[in-house]
Amino acid sequence: MAKEQRVRVNESVRAPQVRLISADGEQLGVVSADQALKIAQEAGLDLVEVAPNAAPPVCRVMDYGKYKYEQAKKLQEAKKKQAQTQVKEVKMRPKIDENDFQVKMRNVQRFLEERNRVKVTVQFRGREIAYAEAGERLLARVAETVQEMASVDAPPSRMGRLMHMILAPK
Repeated sequence: MAKEQRVRVNESVRAPQVRLISADGEQLGVVSADQALKIAQEAGLDLVEVAPNAAPPVCRVMDYGKYKYEQAKKLQEAKKKQAQTQVKEVKMRPKIDENDFQVKMRNVQRFLEERNRVKVTVQFRGREIAYAEAGERLLARVAETVQEMASVDAPPSRMGRLMHMILAPK
């Protein structure tokens, strides 16, 4: 969880004067902190500082436990709605057979449908590194095959014995 904000409640409200809001949202004006605390205790609720940086600080009469619970629920709901995108990787060799290519392409399409980014890697072994253009042709073929559902996020680049590109879903 992110850094938890410290909220001043009841006796920990330090300001001599506070702008008070009642439990039903009605503005009660600027009152002393002691008087505000007395009003909150008479209502059987807590005095919670909601805007400490205002002049004077804004305090509200509310049930602090319920307030904390609702804040936690809001945070949990926001976390649930957050989209988690991953980068999935598909590895190939420059001399890949047609059937193997089709299997790899089905995986790429499935990853893209799941709204994940896909890193397509061509791995060179031994003397295959001399035929880097075969790897470039293979990556171009992959990009052409999925052009309706993806765009090339990072064009083909070579790093030692690997050549890769990244596809992002449209």
